[in-house]
Amino acid sequence: MIRKARRIEGRTLALLDAGQQDAAFIHGLRTDPVRARFLSAVPPELEAQTAWLRRYADDATQAYFVIADAVSDERLGTVRLYGARGEAFSWGSWLLKAGLPAHCAIESALMTYHYGLWLGFRSAYFEVLHDNVSVWRFHENFGATRVGADDRHFQYVLGVDALTRALHRYRRYLPRGIRVTTD
Repeated sequence: MIRKARRIEGRTLALLDAGQQDAAFIHGLRTDPVRARFLSAVPPELEAQTAWLRRYADDATQAYFVIADAVSDERLGTVRLYGARGEAFSWGSWLLKAGLPAHCAIESALMTYHYGLWLGFRSAYFEVLHDNVSVWRFHENFGATRVGADDRHFQYVLGVDALTRALHRYRRYLPRGIRVTTD
């Protein structure tokens, strides 16, 4: 089970539990041919995204967030935690609007890892398409270990020691950790 949070605050960003009110924003990101080229395809109809978010509200196996500016709540992207396996979680659906400063990617990744630890997980696992070079390099710079590959994806693991080192190494992006609001 992955517990949803209503809001998670970092230094400059907030993760907001995604709801039906976010359907148009999410659908716009996920149907942008440049921004979403490494994500699974979604139906072209907005109603399909709204229906998915309606089902998500009752799904205890994942937490899907809109990444937002912590002050204005301007929507900037998405990220999702899912796939709980023992003490490990997976994450993905990580998508940011074009033109954002680099700190948005770093801070949102740190917040995702911090929240995973807050939930009691001790490692993260995920996969990245071979062609998504900037993202797999990003993860490797964070300390992720490539543990496998298939014809399309590289598989990665980031254990608690590597997570802790990454949180320390990049602490200037998240100097006070996160603040979680669950109700």
